Amino acid sequence: MSKPRPLTSGPVIPHQAKWHGRLAAWLIWFLASSVAATLRWSWRDETNLFENGGKEPVIFCLWHNRLALSLILFRRYVQSRQPQRKLAALVSASRDGGMLARVLELFDVEPVRGSSSRRGSQALRELVSAGGRGRDLAITPDGPRGPCYVVQEGIVSLAQLTGMAIVPASFRLSWKWRLKSWDRFQVPVPFARCEVHLGPPVRVPSETSAEERERLRGELEARMKAITRDE
Repeated sequence: MSKPRPLTSGPVIPHQAKWHGRLAAWLIWFLASSVAATLRWSWRDETNLFENGGKEPVIFCLWHNRLALSLILFRRYVQSRQPQRKLAALVSASRDGGMLARVLELFDVEPVRGSSSRRGSQALRELVSAGGRGRDLAITPDGPRGPCYVVQEGIVSLAQLTGMAIVPASFRLSWKWRLKSWDRFQVPVPFARCEVHLGPPVRVPSETSAEERERLRGELEARMKAITRDE
């Protein structure tokens, strides 16, 4: 009788986009860029971090249902003021995530592959490394599966490890389509008004107890909801 093979657990390898995924990514990039060019933008920034030339890297916190314009917001608001800034963003290690990672690359954003269910600890280390290289980071705190508008603990842990401030970010679209997904994903309609709101930052000290992390998680969730309008 042959001996049973020992069980091993190697690193999870993220799915990569195949040719049709790369084509879909290019179409998403093209459509998002084209629609964004027609939008009527307005900005409300309560951070005091970008207008005065500050170079401190931050963690942008944006709801999952507002991903459609997230990369364009960074390019239009942050990089237009400080062109040297670069962004790394968390995206799922799944097959769909492979296509979305290619979208990020087309926007010159570094994709970090992982989620709470797959490759989470590896992704956290890669995000900390990207932050250490001076990159801004972007997280959807209620993704990839919800519940909608509930901040999970991961972003607070990331802020504690990196020392980077969390910047709540949201926007309101005057015209939009809402998909029948768990988060009611919002797709902008051409020529809509897009009112962007960056809320006051949340900082997580390196020496923070579990109870304090939970308090800060709730504070971040409250600040996110305060700048989110769905009407």
